Amino acid sequence: DWCISRQLWWGHRIPAYFLPEGGYVVAATPEEALAKAKEKTGNAALTMEDLRQDEDCLDTWFSSWLWPISLFDGINNPGNEEIKYYYPTSDLVTGPDIIFFWVARMIMAGYEYEGQMPFKNVYFTGIVRDKQGRKMSKSLGNSPDPLELIEKYGADGVRMGMMLSAPAGNDILFDDALCEQGRNFCNKIWNAFRLIKGWTNAGDTIEIPVEAHLAVQWFDQRLDAAAVEVADLFSKYRLSEALMLVYKLFWDEFSSWLLEIVKPAYGQPVNGFIYSMVLSSFERLLELLHPFMPFITEELWQQLREREPGASLMVTRMKAPHEVNENFLKEFELAKEIISNVRSIRLQKNIALKEQLELQVVGSHPVEKMNPVIIKMCNLSAVTVVESKSEGAASFMMGTTEFAVPLGNMIDVEAEIARMEAELKHKEGFLQGVMKKLSNEKFVNNAPAAVIELERKKQADAESIINSLKESIAALKKA
Repeated sequence: DWCISRQLWWGHRIPAYFLPEGGYVVAATPEEALAKAKEKTGNAALTMEDLRQDEDCLDTWFSSWLWPISLFDGINNPGNEEIKYYYPTSDLVTGPDIIFFWVARMIMAGYEYEGQMPFKNVYFTGIVRDKQGRKMSKSLGNSPDPLELIEKYGADGVRMGMMLSAPAGNDILFDDALCEQGRNFCNKIWNAFRLIKGWTNAGDTIEIPVEAHLAVQWFDQRLDAAAVEVADLFSKYRLSEALMLVYKLFWDEFSSWLLEIVKPAYGQPVNGFIYSMVLSSFERLLELLHPFMPFITEELWQQLREREPGASLMVTRMKAPHEVNENFLKEFELAKEIISNVRSIRLQKNIALKEQLELQVVGSHPVEKMNPVIIKMCNLSAVTVVESKSEGAASFMMGTTEFAVPLGNMIDVEAEIARMEAELKHKEGFLQGVMKKLSNEKFVNNAPAAVIELERKKQADAESIINSLKESIAALKKA
């Protein structure tokens, strides 16, 4: 039964036509069969209704031998321009369960009939299974209706959710939540588009904000770096990783950082240069996403700006990346880390975002040119370089540099002392564990040098944090 069902689904129907008086003819088309039948029987009055084509099919595995004979209209034909253009192909995409049933036969047929391999690479996808790990089948009734999924989550949502959860060759345990994640990402893209198109372009009538200029420079560099990485992942057929990279680039970097930095105040216009750079960045993101999510990216690409008649993202070449300034990217990442730490202090101390804070840098400032970005994103009154931090300030370490936020009367001193003492106790316990490892001669003598170095770094970081916490606690108690 299984074999018959495969034949009915995929097989080539046998081109044999039975005659009314018995016997049969074989022909490539019904018209050719009728002509042969008339000639064989001598009955010129025969019609197609008098002939009956064999209802059986060639075994589906035999069909693999017919590729590309049926696809490109025959082989060993010098005049067949199609097969000369398309054969051999570059890639075959299939499941690992038919390597020998199908793929091996295609290879053998290619060498037998054309004297060359039929394709250069074979990409094996994972098999989609149900939550119990069972292969989906009609007999089990565990296969979702793809049209219903598309109706509920959108074609791009289904595609993106499935690909994001399918690392090269690994099977997928299907869950509707995958498609829901894809749909949510589509909504994120659409909302970012609406936000950008809702801005008023003021041209050069307003100055370029320094923080916005730094941000668009940074993201342009990030796009170049991402384009190079995506191309490398494509060359290695790591499609899920490429999608995850662009997904994070859009969700985390573009939406959470770039748009937040360049976004004008409510009701205010945006500088023309900044607006054009954001549009360009969004367009490049659509290019990177297009292979995975073709429908929403094509739609938004068409709406983003005026296009030539017949232009399509589908046939548009991706922009070539420029050389990346790694130092600039590192400086911006450091600024982002500073911003995250200041925000954490706000959250821990329950300080409202509308309250302006001051940021102190003890010693030298490692990324002073990023101050405009830090000031806007943290709502700071200033970033100042000091010899020593203010008493009662909340501090954090970035490498060897200490940053501090003077808190004044904005916190509950007793509650803050209790919180820091609990954190101090935890860090001291962590340090004891590290020191126990490093005092173990057997561990030190046998562990790789990289592991020893990592433990020593943990020790240094813990000691630095402990000293900072003790100083902050003492300052609060004195205050």
